[in-house]
Parts: sequence; structure tokens; C-alpha cells
Amino acid sequence: MNDSIRPLLRRPSCRPHRRPLVMGILNITPDSFSDGGKYVEIDAAIAQTKRMIDDGADIIDVGPESTRPGAASVSADEQCARAIPIIKKLRALDDNITISIDTRIANVAEAAISAGADWINDISALRDDPAMIQVAVDRNAPIILMHMRGCPADMQANDGPGYDDVITEICEFLQERISYAEANGVDPKRIVIDPGIGFGKRTVHNLTILRELERLKTLGKPILVGASRKRFIAEVFSEVESLKKTQRDDDECKPLDSRLVGSLAAATMAAVNGASILRVHDVRETVAAMAVVVAVEN
Repeated sequence: MNDSIRPLLRRPSCRPHRRPLVMGILNITPDSFSDGGKYVEIDAAIAQTKRMIDDGADIIDVGPESTRPGAASVSADEQCARAIPIIKKLRALDDNITISIDTRIANVAEAAISAGADWINDISALRDDPAMIQVAVDRNAPIILMHMRGCPADMQANDGPGYDDVITEICEFLQERISYAEANGVDPKRIVIDPGIGFGKRTVHNLTILRELERLKTLGKPILVGASRKRFIAEVFSEVESLKKTQRDDDECKPLDSRLVGSLAAATMAAVNGASILRVHDVRETVAAMAVVVAVEN
């Protein structure tokens, strides 16, 4: 794991240095693709956050706007109404956990940091709101810059866009965004990059990103990968004949959670190929999988 990440945490992790940090997803939306509506109430959100921290999360990513394919934008006022009370309560309960705000709007990021958030996770890579970069600079906040074609409302139209060389095009985009951020005052040591799995990509592109992730290392920034429970995993498993069977002779056979299994496989590939942070729904299982990765590498 890239040790340059650890100084960006509110409390440096004591976990094995060779494993990626685990970022637990806290969607406080009614319409997120995997867990929409489950954590919109403060008590449910805090309980889920406590579980993720207990399970080994290093960072909690608070998301007040769904960015699933086809999702509509959410106003700054609504995002703040969803996120700020939760961030305040979480910070009061745990002063050590690092909190990220997943937003494209500068006013939301500013309010979240004032409430106790530490990082900004901007899926637009500073393109949607010109004021976002000033928030990052003024607050000296680590910022995640993600590759995306289009916006959530249209990024998967017609099954997503085509690429001549998806990794090369992602690297070119992220290099331009890094240069823009640094030229405008963002500390180079506080930039994280994300290839944007599932954001304007087809299944073949997502698989290529996981296979060739090491090519992003040439950009010199820590890499975040968020493949957890995304649609491409279900598409891969739809081709596995044994998973199409709905019943077996073994009465004790339990249904397979293919999105969890696929997410752990994707996380393992990402870790082996250079990811510094894994953004996941299933923190406990991912931390356990990373223990095996560390054991093998050591």
C-alpha cells in the first residue's frame, strides 16, 4: 500500500501497511443502487457507521446524492439536510475516524468539512462546480478525483461509451485534472485518483481497469478503486452456468450472494495491482480478504 495515504488520515491506521485502506460506503439516499433507503434516518446511519468502524473501516464515505446510472441531481440544500446532521453526530461520537463527503457541490463540501468531514470525494474531478477547488485549497482537504464520461443521468446511455484504449484515456483525463488541481493550489500530496469503475464504462472496460490498474501508477498518486456490488459483477456472473441453477439436491445449499463474491474478487485484484484505497459496502468481508492478500505478499 502507498504509505503516502496514511498521513491523510485523522488517526494513522495501525493496520498492516501492505494492505489498502478500506473506505466504508454510507449512502444516506433513498435511491442508491445497492442500499438506497436503508440509512436515511440518523440512528440507522450511525448504527451502520459503528458497524463499519468495528469491522475495520479506515474511512467513512458519506453520500447524500445517488450517483447510480440514471440518477437525477440532488440540490445542495437537500444534500446538506441529509449529510450534515449525520456528520456532526458521527464526529461527536468518534473523533478518530476519517470522514469523506461524496459530493460534486462546493457548498456541500464546505458545510460537511465545517461539520467534521476531512476529505472531499468529487466524482466530477472538479468539473461540475468551479468553486470546489477553492474549498479544497482553503480547507487543505484531501480530494479524490474520479474519471467519468458524461454524468450519472446519462453515463450509461446505450450501455455506456466506447474507448479506443480505456486505460490510456483514463490516464490522460486524470493527468489533466491533477495538473489543473495542482496549478490552482491543491497540495500534490493530498490528491487521490479513481478510475471510476462503472461510471461511463461497459463491463469489458471495468474488467480491463482491474487487470491493468498498475498503469495508473505512472500518475504518481494513490489509487482508489470502487467496484463494490456494481452491475458489471452481476453481468459476469450471469455467464456462470452453475449460478443459474435455482435448486440443488442439497437441502442445506444457501443462495450465493454473487455481488459480494464478485466484489471481494475485484477488491483482491485491485489490491494486488496497486490500489491504495478500496471503497466498499462490505467492510468486514473486505478486511478479511485483505488479510489473506497481506499474508500471501509477505
